[in-house]
Amino acid sequence: MFSFLSVTQTHQAQTYQAQIYVTLRPSVLDPAGTAVQSGLKHMGYDNVEQVRIGKYVELVLTASDEAAAREQLDRICDQLLANPVIENYRFELMAVAKK
Repeated sequence: MFSFLSVTQTHQAQTYQAQIYVTLRPSVLDPAGTAVQSGLKHMGYDNVEQVRIGKYVELVLTASDEAAAREQLDRICDQLLANPVIENYRFELMAVAKK
């Protein structure tokens, strides 16, 4: 009589740290950037030609793999962190060592 063992593959979730940058699209006016540029000019920094203001977000998440983490980050950015009509986003993703 033979017995067969059921082998199940277990995937441990990996922890990732994401650095997310959200900026206005180049075609969208940036009044905050213009105000900062004006302030810099008044301070004597005449060589600053353009200033664009954006948002920086760090978050830590777990996912089965890097592709799943990237997919989830795209959804988070599209649905909450960025307004896709007027903003662009990009992110950097790093695996975090388990403690």
